[in-house]
This record gives sequence, structure tokens and C-alpha cells, in this order.
Amino acid sequence: MEEMNPPEGSVSGCGGVQQTASLPLPAAFLDFLSENGLDPAVYSMAATIPRYIRLKPGMESKIAEIEGELKCGLKKVSWLPGFYAIPPKIQIAGSKAYQQGKIYGMDAASGAAILALDVQPGDHVLDLCAAPGAKLCMLADMLGSTGSLTGVDVAKHRLAACRTMLQKYSLGGRTRLFVADGTLFSLLPVNSSLRRMEGSIGLEENGNIFTEWTSRKSWKDRQKNKKANANGPCHLQATSVPELIYYGKHSGLVGLCKSDVFCPSIDDDASTSGYDKVLVDAECTHDGSIKHIQKFEFWGWKTLDRRVLDAERTDKLLQLQLHLLTNGFKLLKTGGSLVYSTCSLTVAQNESVVQQFLSTHPAADLQKIDLADKWPCRSGGVPKTLRFDPATSQTSGLFVAKFSKLPT
Repeated sequence: MEEMNPPEGSVSGCGGVQQTASLPLPAAFLDFLSENGLDPAVYSMAATIPRYIRLKPGMESKIAEIEGELKCGLKKVSWLPGFYAIPPKIQIAGSKAYQQGKIYGMDAASGAAILALDVQPGDHVLDLCAAPGAKLCMLADMLGSTGSLTGVDVAKHRLAACRTMLQKYSLGGRTRLFVADGTLFSLLPVNSSLRRMEGSIGLEENGNIFTEWTSRKSWKDRQKNKKANANGPCHLQATSVPELIYYGKHSGLVGLCKSDVFCPSIDDDASTSGYDKVLVDAECTHDGSIKHIQKFEFWGWKTLDRRVLDAERTDKLLQLQLHLLTNGFKLLKTGGSLVYSTCSLTVAQNESVVQQFLSTHPAADLQKIDLADKWPCRSGGVPKTLRFDPATSQTSGLFVAKFSKLPT
């Protein structure tokens, strides 16, 4: 096993890479990059950016075995505990290590965003945009045997994949998963509800008490789902009323009344009984991910026009990002920390969202991320924010901003 250090001679930004784009990037996308001050040369770096995996804690003794299965060495990432780099063409899905839950794929920049949250034992953590689930698993690992983890996503099939991951890696014990619109989600951690539930635990009847979770649905739930499916795709059904699709044995729900658990928070509740840590890894255009942009070669560049370049969609996306950040902050307790991140390289989806949010939230304090002093990243356009990119960091592009909540 070798050790992977931050790249020597890292440039100050994407524009320092003197290469030409290897992808046949369409003119419209090149215009998009130019308008945002981005160098198309980063998309020529796919063959030089390693793939990253995270080793499940306690599996360090299996490294030699995993290297044998993958037929490559694991290079320890010196600045990010538990992460290893492998050649970009190596596929992990067919390996026993992956199938048995010893490793999973996760970009190093994403791992840095999780570390920036500084999750501590006993914390109550909210992942407001939980799918596809790698960050959720890392958060669960960091919590260990205390605290709680709440994952939210608007797409039921994507959140179901998160559930599968948590069970595969044996990390779901303290987790609950809700299908809900992250801009409207308003349920606080279970511990905050307990004060309101004194004397009510176990009083409800007719199946309204949480028992240990099972994948088998009651007749009532099956009929409810059947009706919802008849009205349209499940991801369009998400409203302010969340759907609980999983809860762990130690998530705090077993034995509680459903009516109390699904009691929306009042604005003042969150300041004292909200989440200790909130992650808002917001939906974005994904232009910072070389692998994502590569997919449009197969999907067709017209798909890129619709998903990345369409001005109307982009405007809605910017509003979504601001609303997700705003609601995540609303659910944060006083003194807690929130990390906002996107895998876009554009200013509009990152620094502009941060500035707009700060202008309307005097209780939000932008924090310096001390760990970043040892990370191969650069400062964002707003002081204390961070940017990872292929040229500087040998990772996918990622923007990271950390806030704390001041007393009001």
C-alpha cells in the first residue's frame, strides 16, 4: 500500500491546466464554461484523476486481500482518513470487498465535506439531500453507537437505494429515512419530540405505535401506495407530509406514537431541539464531475442542453438550492453547524447562493474550516469557502461552505 499525498505543484485554479479537452464538447457547453470562467481543459483529465474508495472502519487488516481482488494497489490519501485512491478504470462493483460491504466508492472531495461537519458522538444529524447514499454511510460511521441520523430525499427510488446501502454496510441502526421535499421537511430529531410525548408513549392503538422495522407492508400501507402510484410517479408525490420508508432499531422510534413523531416543528423549537449538524449537498448541474459530463457522450448532447444549459431549469435550480439551504438552517439548533456543498464549478450555484443566504439570515455565521489548511483545495470567491477541482485537488469539482447558527 502506497501513500497518496496532495499533488505537488498544484495550480491555483482550473485555468492553470494547459491541455485541450479530450471530449467532443459541444459549442453550447463551451459557451457555458466560458461564461462561467471555467477552463474546458479539466474535462481532458479523466485518465489522470484517480478513483476513490472509502474503507469501512475496522477493515484495515483486509487491505492486502482487497488489493488482490481489485488487482491494484490502494494508495492511502494522506489528508483524508479512511480514503484510498485506485486507478480510474478499476471497477469495484464486481469485487467481494464491495459486495460484502468492506469498501464503497466516494470521491475524496465529498469525504472532505463530511469531515467539515465535525460530527461528534451523540449528535443528531440531518442529511437533507441524502441520495445516492455514500455521504449518508460516512455520517453513520462517524456517529457510531450514539446520536441519530435522518436522511431525506424527494425521490423514493433513490432513497430506497440509500436504505439498501445502509443495510449492506450494517449502518442503519440509528437512522431514519424520509421521502420528502427537502425545502419543506420540518420534522425534528426524535429526542426533541420526547419532551412533548411524556405520558403519550404507548397510548395509541390500531397500529399507530412504531414496532421494530420490517420491509413487509401492512394492507393499509399497500393500499395507500397503490393509490399514490395511480396518481403519478412516486417522486412527484412528495409534499410537506413525509413518508417514512426506514428506521433503525436504535433510531429512537420503536415504541413511540406515530402522531408525535410526525408532528411538524414550530419555528422556535429548532433553536433548542433541532439538529446538531445539517448537510445540504444540494442538487446542481453536476458540471464539476468529469465522469458525469462524460456520460452525455452516451446519453446524447441534447440531454446536456436540457439538464445543464437550459436557462429556465437553471433558474429553478438556483431557487431550489437557496430554499434547501434556508430550510436546512431553519432545522439547525443554535450553536449547530451546517455544510452547504454542490458539485458545480459555477459561481451562481455556489458563492452567489451563499451571499444571498447570508444577506437575509443574520443568525448565520460563515465559518473557517480549519481542517482545510491541510487539504489540496483553494479558497472560493467568498472568504472561508472552499473549492476542489480536478486540477488543484485531483478530485471532482466541489464547493464547500460551513455555517454556524448564532443566538437570536
